[in-house]
Amino acid sequence: MQYIVMKYLITAGLVVLISELAKRSDKLGALVASLPLVTLLTLIWLYIEQQPTSKIANHAYYTFWYVLPTLPMFLLFPNLLPKIGFVLTLLTCILFTVLLFVLLAFAIKQFGVNLL
Repeated sequence: MQYIVMKYLITAGLVVLISELAKRSDKLGALVASLPLVTLLTLIWLYIEQQPTSKIANHAYYTFWYVLPTLPMFLLFPNLLPKIGFVLTLLTCILFTVLLFVLLAFAIKQFGVNLL
């Protein structure tokens, strides 16, 4: 149980750290947030928990594909925010990202990558 609590505290602490950095510096907060820290932590947790290397490798592989459709959101969000407000921008970006994910999944399926 202590191990799980430690995992939660470290992972949550990372999110808090990034949000605090972003308050002080837009660029520094964005730089740290753009690092794959959560993915690296996940890979570390999987390794510590002695998961098979195939599971760890698959996690990294699929993370690559799942990140791709999220990237356009980071360009869409700042453009929509001043026009339609935070909540509508967030909802629009979520829907847009889901749409891009589905399109990507169908597009790369023909190359043997199955995301769904």
